[in-house]
Amino acid sequence: MNSGILRGMGFVIRVDITRLLRVGILFVAAWNLAACKENPTVVIYTSVDRHFAEPILQAFEDETGIKVEALYDVEAAKTTGLVNKLIAEADRPRADVFWNGEFLQTQLLAQRGLLTAYATNGQQDQQHLWTAFGGRARVLIVNTTTLPQDQWPDSLADFLEDRWPGDQMAIAHPLFGTSATHAAALYAAWGDAHAANFYRSAQARGVRIVDGNSVVRDLAVKGEIMFGLTDTDDACSALENGEEVAVVFPDQSDGAIGTLVIPNTVAMIAGAPHPENGKQFVDYLLGENIALELAEAGWFHVNGTDVLTASCNLPDQVTVMQVDTAALYEALARIKLELRDILVR
Repeated sequence: MNSGILRGMGFVIRVDITRLLRVGILFVAAWNLAACKENPTVVIYTSVDRHFAEPILQAFEDETGIKVEALYDVEAAKTTGLVNKLIAEADRPRADVFWNGEFLQTQLLAQRGLLTAYATNGQQDQQHLWTAFGGRARVLIVNTTTLPQDQWPDSLADFLEDRWPGDQMAIAHPLFGTSATHAAALYAAWGDAHAANFYRSAQARGVRIVDGNSVVRDLAVKGEIMFGLTDTDDACSALENGEEVAVVFPDQSDGAIGTLVIPNTVAMIAGAPHPENGKQFVDYLLGENIALELAEAGWFHVNGTDVLTASCNLPDQVTVMQVDTAALYEALARIKLELRDILVR
């Protein structure tokens, strides 16, 4: 028997050291288990603007008792920064869930084997690695003070029209976020030569290439540009704040390519430290009431061809650009170097 003797004050006590060690180990294990149960955690990486995402995360925490640790992206490197971080952490993942404001970079993570399957009732890829929900549209924001309605643009081709000075138009840099997704969609829809010529001609005309969709919005609000290309959340927020702007779905005429609608995506990270809590968050996020909350907040605007909100003076229906997510992913990987060469600053 592994034992010892304690002597003192006239007493002799025989101690079973092995038993004490076992009891101590069991106590520590039980304490740790209780602590985990008392303080469940989920780690969410999200490229969704913080003022839209944070109320949802807080509501989830309040309703479930699961503490949310969130990491947000910055506007200039929208989505790409978090994706690079997820790639860097592949051997020791910190995140449980990636809630993305678009789908192309989510597909990149899927291609790299960094996502794990989780079947939901939503619109999923074939391997159940991610679920798409809600959506924003790529729209033109027009300064109505400088451009009367009969002169508003209605197509991406208008960026190349001589009737508007190049420096009076702006787009976000097409290597990041939804602007990158849009570039890939144009390459897939138009073909490489046509799409490359669009960006090359825009650059040659002096169209402003800026760091983010919110910058495009701000330039239009200030009247520093006549119009620009941005997302509905940025454009509609300006209109709803009473700014002198209009929001236009581009390329809606017969035979045109339509407006690109970009859904959010949510995915489980392979090797996530808190997978069950992550699944609970995914289920919560895909609930119908959350989609409505995000629509009311101004993050979602389109679901399929239906416009979700009556605000922002948007039409009830939109002609949507038809895209193949696999083709878009392949296009983005192929065009990155070309776009860098074209738009070098």
